[in-house]
Amino acid sequence: MIRLLRLALLGLLAVVLLTVALANRAPVTLRLLPEEAGRFLGLDWAIQLPLFLVILAGILAGLAIGFVWEWAREARHRNAATRHRREAARLKSEVNRLQDGKTGPRDEVLALLEDGARTR
Repeated sequence: MIRLLRLALLGLLAVVLLTVALANRAPVTLRLLPEEAGRFLGLDWAIQLPLFLVILAGILAGLAIGFVWEWAREARHRNAATRHRREAARLKSEVNRLQDGKTGPRDEVLALLEDGARTR
C-alpha cells in the first residue's frame, strides 16, 4: 500500500513538473550583471534559457545549499559522537584489562553471581 502511494505521489510530481515545463518554455535572458554595469566592466555575459530550466535550477541550487548548510551545522554533533564513541571504547577496554588482571581469592558470592550471569 505504501509503495503504491509513493508511486502515485511520484507520478503526480512528474505531471506537475511536466506541466510547469510546458507552460514556461519561453526563453529568458540571464545576465551576470545588469546590462549597463556589464558593459562598463566588460563582463557582459548573458545566456538564454527556457524559463522552466531556470526555475528547476533554482530549486536544485536551493536544495544543495540547504543540504550543505545542514551538514556543516551538524558537524560538531558528529564530532562529539565520535569522541564519545572512542571514549566508551577506551573505557571498555580498560574495564576488560582490569577484570582480566584481577588475581587472588575471589569472593564466593561474587563468583556465584558471575557464573550465574554467564550461563544465562
